[in-house]
Amino acid sequence: MTTVLTPASPLTAADRCDRCGAQAYLRVVLLSGGELLFCAHHGRKFEPELKKIAAEIQDETERLTAVPGTSSEEER
Repeated sequence: MTTVLTPASPLTAADRCDRCGAQAYLRVVLLSGGELLFCAHHGRKFEPELKKIAAEIQDETERLTAVPGTSSEEER
């Protein structure tokens, strides 16, 4: 999925998928000015259509595979 890094606020657990209500990991800002939120599943499912109507896409799906508390600083 094409990702645009924006100064938008990070998505939180309170942000829910507009399709199913699961936690949202994608924010799609529409060319028309609105925005849609999607879980990773629905973001992937609708990706081709979203790319056609999106001004930008904030993709935080990498948080799904991140391991809390691990970084190169902690390994030292």
